[in-house]
Amino acid sequence: MSVKSGSLYSRIPRLEQIPFLIHGFGIRKWKEDDYQNSPERKDFKPVFLDQIHSDIIQVIDNIPEEKLKGDAMITGLPFLLLIIKTADCLPVLIVDESQKMVAAVHCGWRGTSKRVVQKVIQRMKDLYGCHPSSLLAALGPCIGHECYEVGENVYHSFEQEGLSTESFQNHPLRRGKYLFDLKEANLSQMVSVGVEEKNVFSADICTHCHENLPSFRRDKDKAGRTLSFIGMSS
Repeated sequence: MSVKSGSLYSRIPRLEQIPFLIHGFGIRKWKEDDYQNSPERKDFKPVFLDQIHSDIIQVIDNIPEEKLKGDAMITGLPFLLLIIKTADCLPVLIVDESQKMVAAVHCGWRGTSKRVVQKVIQRMKDLYGCHPSSLLAALGPCIGHECYEVGENVYHSFEQEGLSTESFQNHPLRRGKYLFDLKEANLSQMVSVGVEEKNVFSADICTHCHENLPSFRRDKDKAGRTLSFIGMSS
């Protein structure tokens, strides 16, 4: 899937067609305060999470007075900018055009094993009547499966949760290690609850391979974070 690149962040062309929506996947240079530097975002209040690799979902019906804990946000409020931080994990942005609902999800392997993106879709359906088949989703840059080596503990966590292990491949050189396709695992979960694959758009960029994107696997504590955002103007 092609993306439209700007100087500090990239966007999904299909989501750009929605007149009330703003969104983007940042690069290394895009910082927390940069949302104020664009006319389209100056009226938005940014909302960050204390991300803990969980399946905790914050449903935001009022402007939060303090930072919330969790790894996903859902809102129907305009002029909130939901922001997810990643550095190899997968950012997922979701929108329901007809119901005017948006969500932002942080999907590491732990959150994926807890079905966090699946639970977000179910919550949108239960609380707001969003039909999964009508949702549009954007999968941002994350570590690619050829670079994402994981151990048996990760593989077994998926087995124990009754999840498919088709996104794992035996490492060609290292016994007891796997190459894990984080993006495919989350796409599979989304499709399993009714999201149509044609409505999922992916920025197929590996954070580990591209120096303009933060990668904890590559740079450790010097990595910084990608800031991915979504919000509605009305």
